[in-house]
Amino acid sequence: MRTFNPTESDHLIFLKKDKAEIENWIEQLEFINTELEYFTEIEHKILKDNTINQLIQTLKRGNTLKLGILYRCESNMSKMKECDNMQCDAYYLNNHEKNRVSYLEHMKLSNALKTKIYDSLLKFKVT
Repeated sequence: MRTFNPTESDHLIFLKKDKAEIENWIEQLEFINTELEYFTEIEHKILKDNTINQLIQTLKRGNTLKLGILYRCESNMSKMKECDNMQCDAYYLNNHEKNRVSYLEHMKLSNALKTKIYDSLLKFKVT
């Protein structure tokens, strides 16, 4: 757990919180990459469902794109420290919120894919 020093500025506290949030998003998306590799194997070996395969491939591309954006955001966090006006702060705040919405939408897609795969596995009959 991160703690905040009462002498830190609000700006620095928000920066720390945003950095921690981006790190968490990156960790989750990296895990999704691992899950997608497992799902690819499950689809090829068991389900053999082209629709699910296409969904997996689409999510892989989206995941890679989102990770690239978040890696850049994480590396640009130092620039946010240099903000000295409200316009600069607002730019980074709006960008962070845009990334939050994008991340949450991506997680919905990931969860929908998981549900579809698990549902297909439950219907699968061993012959």
